[in-house]
Amino acid sequence: MSMHPMKKMKKPKAQVQVDLRDAETIKCSSCDNYLFITSFILKRLSAIVSPNGQEALIPVQVYSCGNCGQVAEGFLEGSGLEEEKNTDSFPSLDI
Repeated sequence: MSMHPMKKMKKPKAQVQVDLRDAETIKCSSCDNYLFITSFILKRLSAIVSPNGQEALIPVQVYSCGNCGQVAEGFLEGSGLEEEKNTDSFPSLDI
């Protein structure tokens, strides 16, 4: 008999079976196409605010419609483009 403690046996994790027929299919709100392609929004980070003090080009991955190229609004969250929508008006200064 060995003097070493026995290793605990790991229980195999159960695989969850998901039926994709029950999942929602996302369609383009502009043309009702359901095929999307991977696209990137490029953000330029100034050296002033960069953590390493150097200018950086940061790719942000989004999905755009394979037919019309429209990026759905829900896919732009966190990309920094939500604020840039209203470019035809002058910026306001909050005093």
